[in-house]
Amino acid sequence: MTPLQLSSNDLLADRRADYAEMLFASGDHAAAAELMLGALELAPGWAMGWFRLGEMQEAAGQAEAAAEAWRMSLKLEPADRPGAALKLQLIGAAPAADSPPSAFVEMLFDQYAEKFDHSLVETLHYRVPELLAAAIGATGRDRFEHAVDLGCGTGLMGVKLRPVAKRLDGYDISAEMLRKARDKGVYDRLVKADLQDLQPEGEATDLVTAADVFMYLGALDPVFSSVMKMLAPGGVFAFSVERFSGEGAFALQESRRYAHSEAYVHGLIAAAGLKLASLERAVIRQDRREPVEGLIVVTERPA
Repeated sequence: MTPLQLSSNDLLADRRADYAEMLFASGDHAAAAELMLGALELAPGWAMGWFRLGEMQEAAGQAEAAAEAWRMSLKLEPADRPGAALKLQLIGAAPAADSPPSAFVEMLFDQYAEKFDHSLVETLHYRVPELLAAAIGATGRDRFEHAVDLGCGTGLMGVKLRPVAKRLDGYDISAEMLRKARDKGVYDRLVKADLQDLQPEGEATDLVTAADVFMYLGALDPVFSSVMKMLAPGGVFAFSVERFSGEGAFALQESRRYAHSEAYVHGLIAAAGLKLASLERAVIRQDRREPVEGLIVVTERPA
C-alpha cells in the first residue's frame, strides 16, 4: 500500500503544523486547531492534515468544525486510511456502519507492525494468545493436522499454535505484519487477505483461531460464514472479542475498535450450527491503564 502522506510537502505548512502539534501537546487545543487551519490554507489537498485538524477541533469542543474537517479528509482520501468515517460515526455525524474501512485497518497495522509485539505484550499486557491456547487445550485436543490463524499479525498466536499444529497458515490484511510474522518462522504459509471478504482456499482445516481480531471487523456474520467454509466436521473455532455490556449486538468505541455482546456471540454460534465448548470472561489487555474485558470463546463443529 502507498504510504499515507504524513507531510503536506509544503515547508511553511509543515512548520505551522508542527507548532500546532506543540500547542496541542501543551493542552491549548483551540490555538492548535487555529494554527493547523492556517497550515491547511497553504496545503488544502493534505488529507491527513484535515484529519488531524478534526482531532484538534474535537478536543477543543468544536464538534461541528471537526465533522467538516473529517468530511474534507474523506473527500481527499476516499479509501479513508486515516479512519475519518469512524470519527464521524463516534460524534454522531454519520450513521453507524457494520464495519470499518479496510484501508484504515490495513494502514493502522502497517504503521504499528514494527513496535507491535513490544507495545502489546510489554505495555498493554496482552493475554489473548495464552488464554485462547489454554481454552483450546481444555477441550482435550492436543494435536491438529491443519490450523489457520486469522488476523495472525506478527505471529503471537502462531507461536502458541505451532507446537500443536502439523501445518499452520496465517492470514492478515497487513503486509508489514506478515513480514514480521515471517521472521518468526512459525507458519507454513502466510496469506495477505481482508477478513471482511475472506475467500477460503485449500483443504479443510480442523482448527481456526482469531485472536484479538474481531474488534476490527464490526459485524461478524461474513467472517463466520467464511470460517464455516474452511472448518472440517469435528473442527474447532476459537476466538476472542471485546465484551460489550450495552444494548445491541456490537458497538464502535472511542478506541475505534468494536465490542460485541455475549448475546450476539451466542446468536452467531447458533446460526452457524456450531457447538459452544467454552465461553469465559477475562481481562484481555490494558487500555489507557484500564482493564479491557473480553470473551474467550471455543466452539466445535459437530462431526
